[in-house]
Amino acid sequence: MNKLKLGWLKLTEWLTPPRKIIEVHDELPPSKLPTRDLFLLREDGEAWSVIMRCPCGCGHPVELPLIHEAHPHWTLQVDKKGHPTLAPSVWRREGCRAHYFLRGGKVVWV
Repeated sequence: MNKLKLGWLKLTEWLTPPRKIIEVHDELPPSKLPTRDLFLLREDGEAWSVIMRCPCGCGHPVELPLIHEAHPHWTLQVDKKGHPTLAPSVWRREGCRAHYFLRGGKVVWV
């Protein structure tokens, strides 16, 4: 990602409100993803995956498994305002190759 685009993404992230979690109690992810927010997929009360659009602007879906049996897997924390934090970082190795953290609903670019 070039420096100009990265600078634009950082500025946009600073100016926009934090992302929030939208819980979905279904087996399949919704066909249409929101522009900024994340879907938390639950089945039988257990959170198993988070899906969102890539924040770089490419629009590709990013699905992150939360279950410990999956490798790799992520952990999700949601604060009282509904702002998500994911660990570890998200690094798309193909396509746009975006690399970022999600902290308190805000993308922190690497």
